[in-house]
Amino acid sequence: MSTQATRDIKGGRLDPSDYAENFSDIHPPLSRHEALVEADRCYFCYDAPCMTACPTSIDVPLFIRQISADNPKGSAKTIFEQNILGGMCARVCPTETLCEQACVREAAEGKPVKIGQLQRYATDHLMREFKEHPFQRAASTGKRVAVVGAGPAGLSCAHRLAMHGHDVTVFEAREKAGGLSEYGIAAYKSVDDFAQKELQFILDIGGITIENNKKLGAEITVSGLAADYDAVFLGIGLGNVNALGLEGEEADGCVDAVDYIARLRQATDLSTMPIGRHVVVIGGGMTAIDVATQAKLLGAEEVTIAYRRGKDGMNASDYEQELAQTHGVTIRHWLQPKALVLADNGSIAGIELEYTSQANGTLAGTGETTTLVADQVFKAIGQQFDGHPLAGSGIDLDRGRIRTNDERKTSLANVWAGGDCVRSGEDLTVVSVEDGKVAAESIHATLTA
Repeated sequence: MSTQATRDIKGGRLDPSDYAENFSDIHPPLSRHEALVEADRCYFCYDAPCMTACPTSIDVPLFIRQISADNPKGSAKTIFEQNILGGMCARVCPTETLCEQACVREAAEGKPVKIGQLQRYATDHLMREFKEHPFQRAASTGKRVAVVGAGPAGLSCAHRLAMHGHDVTVFEAREKAGGLSEYGIAAYKSVDDFAQKELQFILDIGGITIENNKKLGAEITVSGLAADYDAVFLGIGLGNVNALGLEGEEADGCVDAVDYIARLRQATDLSTMPIGRHVVVIGGGMTAIDVATQAKLLGAEEVTIAYRRGKDGMNASDYEQELAQTHGVTIRHWLQPKALVLADNGSIAGIELEYTSQANGTLAGTGETTTLVADQVFKAIGQQFDGHPLAGSGIDLDRGRIRTNDERKTSLANVWAGGDCVRSGEDLTVVSVEDGKVAAESIHATLTA
């Protein structure tokens, strides 16, 4: 292909009104009538499989029954007792592979109860209408806990500890708290600054202080926090993005998808976000789906996801794959990146991909290749844990992440960890929330023994 400098990356590809429409709420909230009708579809199963499928063990039949009784406030409290980030999880959790997949109506009819949307209906109602926080803070214990990372794991841990009467200081490396909820999800999944509204709801329990722009390994250290606080919780996520390992990867137009999504989430004017006319995304997880779909919504003419395995191998759910495709994204399987094609000026002009096949569980290139024109190539092939901030701390790692026991204790006394940074982390918001909750209960038991 030609390597002339023909790249076309710019903002403002759409009419101003199109941005608001394209990035409006992908799932408009249920009305009261719609919620009551949907709640009536629930069988309120004994030993409900949907409850077992929820990583935070929300009593799904109970909260839906409370909606049926027109008690959304009580329903929301049932949800928040197990998952204080239940509002965000209702928006971003892959319910189609968790609670809704386990729903008996899914097995019988192929149409599960809309558990996620009902959860949002209840939690939104309480957060919108509450005059007093639904949970009361216990009397102060005089104990101080440091939480590193103001993402779902850290905020879940902080809230539960504050409820128990401990004083919590949350240290956050970025300018805003929220972690994945604030920076890492597609803009159309969480509109109207919901992440910050949820953050304030969590902080309203009292006893939690957030210090921004405090990065582990720089402004703070594990040893320093362990000396100054009675306990420490690490919810530091994954700091490094996997590289393609190709020559020219630093060229203009080869883009870190995680960083791009974060910038898009913080943009006050979406028309300023630069997007190519021809976009290729490498990866098969949620980040790949999110950046590809949003590229289309920003006005890219052609967006292609290239994934090295088949459809069933993609980490993104069938629903998310279909969502991308309905927005005009092409998903091509059995292709892996082989070489970046650079224009004469050194910028990205395309990408050469090699076809793959799998035999006996081993993936291998076939030697056959194809080349796609691309103004931008987005890297969305996963993230790695950055262990450098823990150097010299004495915390053990397991295959590149922090090793913890079932109570989320690390190898270092009075230090716990949870979320994506731990070995058992599943890179799901709801799992991170559960980790924070479990760790908080363990910390509380230790501090009050």
